[in-house]
Amino acid sequence: MVSGTYSQIYIHLVFAVKYRQSMLHKTFRREVFKYMAGILSNQKHIPLIINGVEDHVHALFIMTPKKSISDTVRELKRASSIFINENFVKNKFQWQRGYGAFSYSQSTLNRIIEYIKNQEQHHKKTTFRQEYVDFLKSYQVEFEEEFLFDFFD
Repeated sequence: MVSGTYSQIYIHLVFAVKYRQSMLHKTFRREVFKYMAGILSNQKHIPLIINGVEDHVHALFIMTPKKSISDTVRELKRASSIFINENFVKNKFQWQRGYGAFSYSQSTLNRIIEYIKNQEQHHKKTTFRQEYVDFLKSYQVEFEEEFLFDFFD
């Protein structure tokens, strides 16, 4: 760390399984999320919570300013897909291209942690597409439908 340099950057990543296939089975999902936390830690980020459902993941972490978001996501997807393929689905797993990255203030952390923690309940009422579009709209991120994840719902 550089003397006199301080930061506290909370990032919420959202990314999906390729073709939105339901490949993150409940039987091994927790183990994958734990592994992902280790990947983030190895990059000097501080993971706060990682959760998701069969077809997508939410990861909230405190970001180190030494790494870019794109480098972080690239390594998170690369290493986790190798882990999943070697241990659970035998070379059939891939992440979809792209991701959403949203920042939060410390005052909203409890709310977003609860939101991520309750993904299974949340998706009984809301599709991933609606959830993702709502994030983009609430953050006033301009987007084109053709470049969103492959949504089949």
